[in-house]
Amino acid sequence: MKKTIITLLAALLYALDVCACTSAVVAGIATKNHRPIIWKNRDTDAVNNKVGRVCATDSTFEYVALFNAADSLFQNAWIGFNSQGFAILNTASYNLKDDTIPDECMDQEGRLMSIALRKCRTVDDFEKLLNNLPKPLYVEANFGVMDAKGNGAYFETNNTTFRRYNVSDAPSGVLTRTNYSYSGRTDKGMGYIREENERYLLRPFVQSHSITPATFTEVLSRSFYHSLIGKDFATDTTRWVIDQDFIPRHSTTASVVIEGVLPGENPSLTTMWIAMGYPPCAKVQPVWLGEGGVPDSLQGLGKNGHSAQCDKVLKRKHEVFPIKRGNGIHYIDMRKLFNDEGTGYSQILSALNEGVYRQGYLELDKRRAALKKKKK
Repeated sequence: MKKTIITLLAALLYALDVCACTSAVVAGIATKNHRPIIWKNRDTDAVNNKVGRVCATDSTFEYVALFNAADSLFQNAWIGFNSQGFAILNTASYNLKDDTIPDECMDQEGRLMSIALRKCRTVDDFEKLLNNLPKPLYVEANFGVMDAKGNGAYFETNNTTFRRYNVSDAPSGVLTRTNYSYSGRTDKGMGYIREENERYLLRPFVQSHSITPATFTEVLSRSFYHSLIGKDFATDTTRWVIDQDFIPRHSTTASVVIEGVLPGENPSLTTMWIAMGYPPCAKVQPVWLGEGGVPDSLQGLGKNGHSAQCDKVLKRKHEVFPIKRGNGIHYIDMRKLFNDEGTGYSQILSALNEGVYRQGYLELDKRRAALKKKKK
């Protein structure tokens, strides 16, 4: 009986650990080009992800979002943006639920975010949606949102109520959330160390007002800094590192940044930058709305809805976590990511991604020029 209880507790802790994420909502005052940003480092047991485009209807907006590979009907979006420049993400919260609704009825955040992407133009629209949707909502989450007007906020939401936190009220222009809510039960929930990692790594960029999408995909999502220990294991000589409380984890499936527009700019210039799969081993790719806006390698065109890019990155991830017996899954071979020869996956791909961002912004410049010409 004792062994069974310990096993069940371990399973519960593992379930909480994989249904987790690290995120940020960033105002234009904190970014290098003055455009707002939302970011999500997704952690889930659904390791195969894809990006999908959902076309507009007479009553809904077009949008693109990150989905589980198995979601063939695109019913549950996990981060995305629409044709109005509205963008949304979530992180699971574990200190907001205050009712007796069974756990098996919960976790409807993806469904709610799909509704929001179809219907919302602004942050205020999302608040109205939360007020008007039938209760209970079957969620316990922090929803991060932004719009084309430059507004951003977190909505800490449970089955019946929510509390809004505007990024405009943050002196730094940055709000962060992991897997607890500020309005929830004190010292409950998860992700306290990860959030402190995030704040520490963002600090120099916040101070210089120089946050970019690369700050998240190339710094935070590839960092093995541990705030409690006060050590960066990416620069340490230790080869085998326990996978605990870093921003990128074994359960991480994507790092996704949505970069908004300046007030008055065409919302079609909203850009999703995504490192699909395990971010320390991933190439970044830009995503836009419209025909051809989602690269084929990110779409679920493979068997069982798999994306080619995700499959490629997962093969690299298996080399980073090579031990399969016992508790081996919890140990990172850091030499596969960083080494003195400069041949680690993270080292090679981060250098490659500099070029990806450079080309992506050149494409954005072309799109802006084309829109200005068309306007004339």
